[in-house]
Amino acid sequence: MSNRSNNWTLVTRGLTAAGKSMGNCVAILALLVSLPSMAQESNTTKSQLLLKELVQGMPTSERQEVRVLTANFKPGDKTVFHTHRFPVTVYILEGAFTLELEGREPITVKAGQALVEPPGEKMTGYNRSTGEPLRVVIFYASDPDTPFLDLVH
Repeated sequence: MSNRSNNWTLVTRGLTAAGKSMGNCVAILALLVSLPSMAQESNTTKSQLLLKELVQGMPTSERQEVRVLTANFKPGDKTVFHTHRFPVTVYILEGAFTLELEGREPITVKAGQALVEPPGEKMTGYNRSTGEPLRVVIFYASDPDTPFLDLVH
């Protein structure tokens, strides 16, 4: 067999291998594309993004402490005037929460919504309702043993 024949054989074998490889890639791609629909068909839970926000002031120590708190506000209840050292995420379970940051317009979020309270800002939160309770879940990451809030006098 001539050198030219050997080269042709190597090229055709390479193309066949590449074709099989391409076929495998297409099959894998088809599987990946169909996975989300397969997941829904098998009654698996799909998450829903409620809040995505860039924040400043997250803890930078080697270890952080994560806290999840709940708070219940009766109609007319409010928080103390305070600041946080790190961002605080508030998710509203029931009712409507009004956040007042010093020097800004109040922000109101309702059940199923969330907001981030920025660090270093003077604030207070309210249940402005005259008849409905307010229930929230609060997520907070901080340096270990950092106070959740600091009172403003």
